[in-house]
Amino acid sequence: MTQPLHSRLLTDLAPPDIQEYLASGKDTIIIPLGSVEMHGYHCPLGTDIYNAMEVSKRAAEKAGVLYGPPIWTGYSPQHLREAENGMGTLTFRGETVRSVIYDTTRSLIHHGFNRIIFANGHTSNTKVTDEVFRRLRYETGALLGMFKPYGERYLGIIDDLMENPEEETPGWHASEQETSIMMAYRKENVNMERAVIAEGHAPSWLPESFKKNDANPDASFKGYEYFYFPMDHDEMADHGVIGNPFRATAEKGEQIFERFSTYLAEAILELENVKVNITQR
Repeated sequence: MTQPLHSRLLTDLAPPDIQEYLASGKDTIIIPLGSVEMHGYHCPLGTDIYNAMEVSKRAAEKAGVLYGPPIWTGYSPQHLREAENGMGTLTFRGETVRSVIYDTTRSLIHHGFNRIIFANGHTSNTKVTDEVFRRLRYETGALLGMFKPYGERYLGIIDDLMENPEEETPGWHASEQETSIMMAYRKENVNMERAVIAEGHAPSWLPESFKKNDANPDASFKGYEYFYFPMDHDEMADHGVIGNPFRATAEKGEQIFERFSTYLAEAILELENVKVNITQR
């Protein structure tokens, strides 16, 4: 008789546990992906990966699947800021991110996992990952996906929880959403005495005719957003904060975690109906 798993975290399990899981007909695993970067002076450096880890854990329980150890940092060169200033950001090069994702995924496919869903807590990882996901799909036939549980430019299912008005760029970096989820995750990591209200702006080196109010690398000219520039975060967010973090609460953070993890679990259960043909282990 199959024993219930004492944990759904891959690194807590031994080979017989994994074998029983795969023998049950399940073949999905969630991998948390994030970053280690400054989120203002009031939120922890691990905000993005903690978000991905918590959503992955909750979704795995709800969907009855496994989740893996985190790929704890990602592509964040724009968050390094001044040298010898102790900001703490740790960044991988794009090729390093792709290599870690590739090697992790190939290992999992080798062992019998056919559906690998990455829960990505850091927007900028999407700038460097398309190539590796396509390569993995083309080489192996596995089902690859990336879930993005954050609210940058698109609040979606958490829109009604956010109170910041549009001019305060709700949900953006170290603002209401991220501060709320960190309060819910581990409140002692959040120090609101250091928090500030701040708005995004165009870098000083751009002409005044170019406008922006967030940390997206795009800028508008004459009212149209056709331009991308490789900007650093300190050029458009003086304090690392974009918005008003003072409307954050742990209660909002708990609801955000619940909504995102439920949504991910429901999607995973739906994706179990997709026929997957592995061509290479």
